[in-house]
Amino acid sequence: MDFQLRQATPEDAEAVVLMQTLAHEECYPHLLSPGFFRGRRASIPERVERRRPHLAVPDPRIIAVDASNELVGFADAGPGRDDDGPEPLELYSIYTLRRTYGTGLGAALMRAAIGDGPAYLWVVEDNPRALAFYLKQGFRPDGKRNTLPPEWEELPEFRMVRQAPSAG
Repeated sequence: MDFQLRQATPEDAEAVVLMQTLAHEECYPHLLSPGFFRGRRASIPERVERRRPHLAVPDPRIIAVDASNELVGFADAGPGRDDDGPEPLELYSIYTLRRTYGTGLGAALMRAAIGDGPAYLWVVEDNPRALAFYLKQGFRPDGKRNTLPPEWEELPEFRMVRQAPSAG
């Protein structure tokens, strides 16, 4: 599958929100209620407006488009948000549509967003595909756990860290 990566702009907000909504529906149906997904669909216009300023920054907001110019992936990163952040850089999110699984798109998005250096991220528990992907990219759980906010039905999550290679 051919795809192109580029920095997102505020004009991409609607496409990003629609793609992420579909990606959530594809990867979390076993974790979240049907009401959650109905609410996400109903809140698309509001979420698009909230997303615009998030895309108007120099930090990595990387989108992937396929040969039909359809948005099929998104990754964003920036300064770590945790007070006890194990690394300065955090991968905030990375999503690809199911039809791109196995194409290398996820790895390409990750490289574009955070490179190959140290970083950390949070991953939802009971998400074996994401866990396998992050392990393959060099991330390891660091023991820190949390729950997502009530609007995300308080799903449990845990932190993973990729450290700088040790000099040796």
